[in-house]
Amino acid sequence: MISLRIQPCTAGVLSASVSRAGYIKQCGSTKPGRTFRFGTMAMAASPPLEICVKASITTPNKLGDCPFCQRVLLTMEEKHVPYDMKMVDLSNKPEWFLKISPEGKVPVVKFDEKWVPDSDVITQALEDKYPEPPLATPPEKASVGSKIFSTFIGFLKSKDSGDGTEQVFLDELSTFNDYIKDNGPFINGEKISAADLSLAPKLYHMKIALGHFKNWSVPDSLSFVKSYMENVFSRESFTNTQAQTEDVIAGWRPKVMG
Repeated sequence: MISLRIQPCTAGVLSASVSRAGYIKQCGSTKPGRTFRFGTMAMAASPPLEICVKASITTPNKLGDCPFCQRVLLTMEEKHVPYDMKMVDLSNKPEWFLKISPEGKVPVVKFDEKWVPDSDVITQALEDKYPEPPLATPPEKASVGSKIFSTFIGFLKSKDSGDGTEQVFLDELSTFNDYIKDNGPFINGEKISAADLSLAPKLYHMKIALGHFKNWSVPDSLSFVKSYMENVFSRESFTNTQAQTEDVIAGWRPKVMG
């Protein structure tokens, strides 16, 4: 039996272009913020999967900045799975959403009439249900870069430049830099995998938040980290699901300012 848990999202939002190729706005819905995204290969083959995601706090009916929601959307994009996004205002959760997710957290995806929480569980279900293209990461590589996000948060929230949090964070980035240098361009080599789709949204938040709040950027000495970020961020799947800079900043501000 799989134990389901829902991963929490950071506060913050995304504002995207009003319309983008492949999206169809659902008008007249009783559930607000519905947007369809159709993958090029699966468009005619299957109905869209319903997914509840965080809504923008600045722009109506736009996707918010939750990195766990983006991870799931990236997986759907890379697998060309059609999806129907339901935007949820997490500061004022509607009753229909609380019936789906009693804890009031996103993402949740509807598989075979059952709403499933937790990005770990959802992405595994997507891999099982839509095996092509395969995105599974070998177990020995699945944890590569996994400590970057927590050490980034420690450094971001630190108010003492001498407390060592920056160095701990840099050590994790350096380890990742060396790994990509020897094994890249992606975590599993030549092709993108689930590990990349989990890490990429977190690196995106890292880049924006540290740049804004600490005027910090990845050092030139970590050139493979920089090229990795540029490589992943430039993919169509990422640009289709990324948050705007100001929304990521708004999301992290309460955590940084205390």
